[in-house]
Amino acid sequence: MERVRDLSELPKAHLHLHFTGSMRPATVLELADKHGVRLPDALTGALTSGEPPRLRATDERGWFRFQRLYDAARSCLREPEDIQRLVREAAEEDLKDGSGWLEIQVDPTSYAPRMGGLIPTLEIILDAVDTTARETGLGMRVLVAANRMKHPLDARTLARLAVRYADRGVVGFGLSNDERRGMARDFDRAFHIAREGGLLSAPHGGELTGPASVRDCLDDLHAHRIGHGVRAAEDPRLLKRLADRQVTCEVCPASNVALGVYEKPEDVPLRTFFEAGVPMALGADDPLLFGSRLAAQYEIARHVHGFSDAELAELARQSVRGSAAPKDVKERLLTGVDDWLVRPAA
Repeated sequence: MERVRDLSELPKAHLHLHFTGSMRPATVLELADKHGVRLPDALTGALTSGEPPRLRATDERGWFRFQRLYDAARSCLREPEDIQRLVREAAEEDLKDGSGWLEIQVDPTSYAPRMGGLIPTLEIILDAVDTTARETGLGMRVLVAANRMKHPLDARTLARLAVRYADRGVVGFGLSNDERRGMARDFDRAFHIAREGGLLSAPHGGELTGPASVRDCLDDLHAHRIGHGVRAAEDPRLLKRLADRQVTCEVCPASNVALGVYEKPEDVPLRTFFEAGVPMALGADDPLLFGSRLAAQYEIARHVHGFSDAELAELARQSVRGSAAPKDVKERLLTGVDDWLVRPAA
């Protein structure tokens, strides 16, 4: 058997992890019991069996089903202690997978009705992140994300809030949910506010729709990073543009397959991006529903796409370079990647 290095020991940054989707299955079940929440049978069965629910979001009905399960899990977060537990456990899982830096993505409006409002919600999240970072040693920050399904004015409110808390741990501004709804240009003012406030622009694009949505993120939202972006592989000129600008794509192989963007893990264009020079940051997206966390994405690159340890190390470097981590943290993680690569394979 070929000797390989342990990917859970490869230092890396995690740039694409959604808040509710980061929860452990057992935590959702315990919180549902604690608060008397009736979960959908499909979600309960998946959480108890350890098998991810069958999802396919390439049509609107499938996306609605995915959102229904996600919203049910989110409804279990009802007290500040629940938020604190989620953040702590997300950090613990990331540390086990070799992450040295985590940017967790959240739309605080989704939790505000139960947490006393928008500002208290974000402060609860940021306090939990700060405490967890100090106690675990994991570098951890927050990316505030607007929802494409809501009015662009809501996104502007969120952008102003995100900028207000830039010195408390918010490092970026995103745009999530169904790309088939809400044109990127409708949110350009919100992203302008965020960029002027010093935040990274990191909208979702190029997952459920084609290369045009990636171009819109670049042209209308001046994206520094793209959430997913995999459909850019269908347009060589767009790939070159991403490579020339060194725009990092947060690629989530397991979720791409789980949601039906690609039929098989080997169809995810990791090698296409890598050879085109487009930087990638592999991410777990929503491990609660997709069943695999950060190190498993690197395992897919190794076992399905044939990435060598040297290439996997470069993927880890790309994730670090694409992050909002301070210079000293980036240097420490990059040194750790080099050390991992010279370590003898087990």
